[in-house]
Amino acid sequence: MPTYLSPGVYVEEVEAGARPIEGVGTAVAAFVGFAAKGPFNTPTLVTNWAQYTQVFGDYVPDRYLAQSVYGYFLNGGTNCYVVRVGGERSNGDGQPAVDQPAVGQPAVGQPAVGQPAALGGYRFAAKRLDAGEITVEVADAQGENPPEDRFVLLVKQDGKVVETHHVTTKRTKDNVVTVVREKSGLISVEETSAAALARPDRGSVTLGNVPAAPPAPRAVAADDYVGDVADRTGFGGLEAVEEITMVSVPDLMSSYRHGEIPLEAVQSVQLAMIAHCELMGNRVAVLDPPPDLDPQRVKEWRLNGAGYDSKYAALYYPWIKVFDPASGDHLHVPPSGHVAGVWARTDGTRGVHKAPANEVVRGAVALETQLTRAEQELLNPIGVNCVRSFPGRGIRVWGARTLSSDPAWRYLNVRRLFNYLEESILNGTQWVVFEPNDDALWARVRRTISAFLVTEWRKGALFGLTPDEAFYVKCDRETNPAESIDLGQVVCEVGIAPVKPAEFVIFRLAQISGGTSLVNE
Repeated sequence: MPTYLSPGVYVEEVEAGARPIEGVGTAVAAFVGFAAKGPFNTPTLVTNWAQYTQVFGDYVPDRYLAQSVYGYFLNGGTNCYVVRVGGERSNGDGQPAVDQPAVGQPAVGQPAVGQPAALGGYRFAAKRLDAGEITVEVADAQGENPPEDRFVLLVKQDGKVVETHHVTTKRTKDNVVTVVREKSGLISVEETSAAALARPDRGSVTLGNVPAAPPAPRAVAADDYVGDVADRTGFGGLEAVEEITMVSVPDLMSSYRHGEIPLEAVQSVQLAMIAHCELMGNRVAVLDPPPDLDPQRVKEWRLNGAGYDSKYAALYYPWIKVFDPASGDHLHVPPSGHVAGVWARTDGTRGVHKAPANEVVRGAVALETQLTRAEQELLNPIGVNCVRSFPGRGIRVWGARTLSSDPAWRYLNVRRLFNYLEESILNGTQWVVFEPNDDALWARVRRTISAFLVTEWRKGALFGLTPDEAFYVKCDRETNPAESIDLGQVVCEVGIAPVKPAEFVIFRLAQISGGTSLVNE
C-alpha cells in the first residue's frame, strides 16, 4: 500500500480481478526434408513461397519437401518452419565429421562436376551438370576500411552474377568454405593450403563446364530425419520451437521410394515423430503412407506394419497428383503437406474445433488411387483418413480421425481443440506463479479461465446450450487442501464438453398415406 503524508488528491492504478487469456496459434507447421540449398538442421521460419525459394531454393527432382511446402501455402497455410536435412553427420561431440559429405554432395576424394581452378589458397569447382560457363570472382568487401579478412565472392553464370557471398577467412559461420557449402547451388570450394587463412587477391577464375561422373551421395539413414535434441538436428531440433502445432516429413517417402531406406526405417521414423509430438503435447504428426499401395494393402500396412496407437497422429491416403515445375509434368506426392494447409485453412475460417474435412485440396489434379465408398469403409474405422474425388465437387479430405484406439480421442479436431485450450490456459495463467495461495487467488483463477471458456463456447467450440453445460472450472478448498498448499501447489480442475463432428449424417424417411384424418370428439 502507498503511504500518504500530505493532503491532496491521489490517483492509483489497480489490477483487474481477472486477467484475460489470449488464444494461442493453432496453424504452424514444421516440414523436414531435402532442399536445394540453405542451412542444414536449422528450423527456419518461412511465411510464404517466395521466401522459401529465396532461402532453400526451388524444386529438387525426386524430392517432396518443396512440393509439400508449396501445397501448404496454396491450401491456406501462413507460417511454417523448414528443417533441411542431409548435411554432414556429427562425430559425437557436436562437430561435423569431415569424411561424411552431405546427401547429394560429392564424397571426399571424388572430383566435383566441372574443371577445378585455384584462386589464392582455395580451389573452386562447378557443382551442376550443364550449368553453362561458371566464373568465380573475388571482390573487396563493402564499407569503409573493411577488415582484411573479409571479401565478397561473386559467382557468375554465363557472365551474369547469380550468387553473391559476403565471406571471411576466419573460422566463423561466415567462413568462405562454410558459406559456399550451405548456400551455393553452383560451386564448391575447398582449402588447398594454409594460405587460405589469408585473404585472396582480387581476381577471377573460369570453371569449365566439363561433365563428370555424378557425385556419390552418402547413405541416407533414419537418423537424418530423427536427428538429436542436443545437437538440434532433424525434427529433434524442433523441441526448441514452441509454436509448432503440426509436423510433416514428406521426404521420408522419397528416400523409401528410391531404395535409400527400408520400410522398417520408415516406421521407425514415424514412431519417432509420434513420440516427439506426444512429448511436446501441443502438436500432431501428419503421416504419409508408402507409395503405390492399393486400399487392401494400405489396410494391411496400417494394421500389421504401422500399428500406431496415438491421439497425436493422423494418417492420410492416397497420394495426390500435382504439377511439377522441375520436370514440366505431373507427379504423385505424399498428401501431408497439402493436408497441413487444409488444417490451417479450416482453423482460420472456422476455428480449431471444426474437423478439417470435407475441404477441397487445392493443387491436386488427381489421386494415385480412386477410392470407392466400400473401400473407405475398410479404412475409416482403422483411422486412415481418405482423400477422395467427387464428381462436380473436386478432390476433398474425407476423414478427420486420429490413430488412437480410445473413442474419447477418436476425432482429430477434439485432440487439436484440447491442445489449443491447454496451451492457451498455460500461457495465460503464468501470472499465478508466486502469488499468495489463498481463496482470493483461487477466485481470480476461476474467473480468468471461465471468461476464456465462455468466449470459446460462444464461438461454437464447446457443446451445450449454456456455459454450465459446456464446461466447469473448480479451484477451491476441495482441490487445494492444506497439504497441497504446504507444497506450494495451486490445483485447478477444468472439464469441457468438446463438439464432435457429424461424421455420419442419417435421414430417416417413412412413407405416409395422403389425405386428411378425421378426429371424433
